[in-house]
Amino acid sequence: MAALVFLAALGAAPMRVLVTGAGGRTGALTFKQLAERPDQFAPFGLVRSSKAAGKLKRVGASSAQLIRSDIMDAKLLAKHMSDAKIQALVICTSATPQIKKRSIVKLLLSKLLRRPGGRPTFRFPPRGTPEEVDYYGCLAQIDAAKAAGVSHVVLVSSMGGTDASNFLNTIGRKPDGTGGDILLWKRKAEKYIAASGVPFTIVHPGGLIDEPGGKRRIIAGVDDELLKRTPRTIPRDDVAKVCVEALLHANARGLAFDIITDPVGEGDATRDFGAFFDTLASGRRYDFSKDPGEPPAAFPGGLPVGQPK
Repeated sequence: MAALVFLAALGAAPMRVLVTGAGGRTGALTFKQLAERPDQFAPFGLVRSSKAAGKLKRVGASSAQLIRSDIMDAKLLAKHMSDAKIQALVICTSATPQIKKRSIVKLLLSKLLRRPGGRPTFRFPPRGTPEEVDYYGCLAQIDAAKAAGVSHVVLVSSMGGTDASNFLNTIGRKPDGTGGDILLWKRKAEKYIAASGVPFTIVHPGGLIDEPGGKRRIIAGVDDELLKRTPRTIPRDDVAKVCVEALLHANARGLAFDIITDPVGEGDATRDFGAFFDTLASGRRYDFSKDPGEPPAAFPGGLPVGQPK
């Protein structure tokens, strides 16, 4: 029988959970699902801007549930976590590329002239590159969680981390070879988490789609084997559900796995997450020794971020 931790049973206080990247679509859904279970969770959302705070308030967050901070500052993060008595952390932060407007113009002109147009190109904003957000920012969050005594960290990462040639790694890459490699930086951060000593669960979703969750069978795998399947997508709402359930199930700790969903109607929708995590815990584990290579660093000496004492 799957080991389920009923945190709200027998009068236990709800688990205090901090969701970072809470202003994003997956982060906001995770916060919302936590808030819908007040007997089990007391959620907080970490946001960096007023715009992100506004997005989170639209899904029901109160001002008291919002924490304004910079994910790059581990020392400040640790203080926020300690002050709020955070027990678990769900990391939903991720570098977000921005499309270059010039590339759109070029594509439109190519179509008008009936020439091969290629693809649009992207860039990452200042302090928003994968190296900064997905690596140094993630490390700062882990260091802060460790310093604050957080008992469980769930990281939302991505499939494709075993393959240096994955197309996603080319997005935002500069002529000098830096600025892209989002999957490589994510995987490097995952290795740090796995070696940190903090109990963790790492979730690698496939292509994220904005459709209702709870209607599909969730398929799990390891080492990017699910990339061979079609389709290989999953609703953000189902990713949020897996994160929330991972906080409740002891057998989810120490796991790193890939997830996609079958189309609606193909198989029963996943309901028993105890059994879901049991299958992963008893099966083949994610192989962190598969090294896709070291991404070129724009900041080889590290970023000047605060570190917890």
